[in-house]
Amino acid sequence: MIRNLLLASAATLGLATAAAAQDPTEACFVYVGPIGDGGWTYQHHQGALAVKETYGDKVNVRWQESVPEGADSERVITQMALSGCDIIFTTSFGYMDPTNAVAAKFPKVKFEHATGYKREHSNVSSYNSRFYEGRAVVGHIAGRMTKTNKIGYIASFPIPEVIMGINSYYNHAKAVNPDVELVVTWVYTWFDPAKEADAARAMLDQGVDMITAHTDSTAPLAEIAKEGGSAFGFGQASDMSAFATNDDGSMGPRITSIIDDWSPYYVKRVGQLMDGTYEQIDSWGGMPEGEVVIGPMTDAIPADVQAEAQGMIEAITAGEYHPFTGPMFNQAGEQFLADGETIEDGPLLGMNFYVQGITAEIPN
Repeated sequence: MIRNLLLASAATLGLATAAAAQDPTEACFVYVGPIGDGGWTYQHHQGALAVKETYGDKVNVRWQESVPEGADSERVITQMALSGCDIIFTTSFGYMDPTNAVAAKFPKVKFEHATGYKREHSNVSSYNSRFYEGRAVVGHIAGRMTKTNKIGYIASFPIPEVIMGINSYYNHAKAVNPDVELVVTWVYTWFDPAKEADAARAMLDQGVDMITAHTDSTAPLAEIAKEGGSAFGFGQASDMSAFATNDDGSMGPRITSIIDDWSPYYVKRVGQLMDGTYEQIDSWGGMPEGEVVIGPMTDAIPADVQAEAQGMIEAITAGEYHPFTGPMFNQAGEQFLADGETIEDGPLLGMNFYVQGITAEIPN
């Protein structure tokens, strides 16, 4: 009798263990904007959907959109951890401290923070993309195509990610057009279509005819479209191909784009969690990893410029060219890279200065 009870208990335990082993992995995402923003958050969500497409019933994907940075995000992240999320991706720089704070309370949950640098606990990893690689390509195009010799950069916040993007964009425009001038407008937001549109309008009124943005909406391209073909812009974070042509079929303002493809990273990390190979990492992928992609170029870009841009893409992807290769000087004229020297990741991740030729100031 006792033996039979023990066998029955063991069988029940075995069934419970088997059922638990078959439970789907819960992959959760916190978004700073709406998934329909057409840019940053949209692209992260495409990565989340790729996880579901890859693993099917083995994974559940959940998300919360339009979560403000700060206290609200800590509350949302906590709720996700309490609700059974196995891995939580927090997809904006301002989630960095809240992510680490929640991770301390839930050591069995894995946390992944995008674009940050703090990994205060063993269950926190960080990941980023080398956006500056894409900025190099569009900067080259802007320098070659501008008619007014004025190019613009709509900047979000004065953090190294944005500053290195500005420097890369300007440097590569300057390399092919020594007369180019850069207008930088800080909007202090990642996603605010009204502010982004106002910034683009102010640039256009100053004679800027090539604009890129380090913000999340399509508003700058919509504003450029009002110029009727005298100015152009670049898709940011997502392809934004809807702006490649106008409603009447004529050429639109978006001539190419910098696409953040998070799918390879998300699929890899969830897969590693599922197969037991997951480890804490600090990832910084780019064109070689397929995480930074230049979108289709329209015929607004001359064929020779398209060929030059494609050559740069291939060189970066092959590891043959680094956008920060010396000689390079800072805004004060001090050399920080010797001829042929490439910058190391540490100084690049801490970049807090403009390169020589930029006349604007970095705000505090």
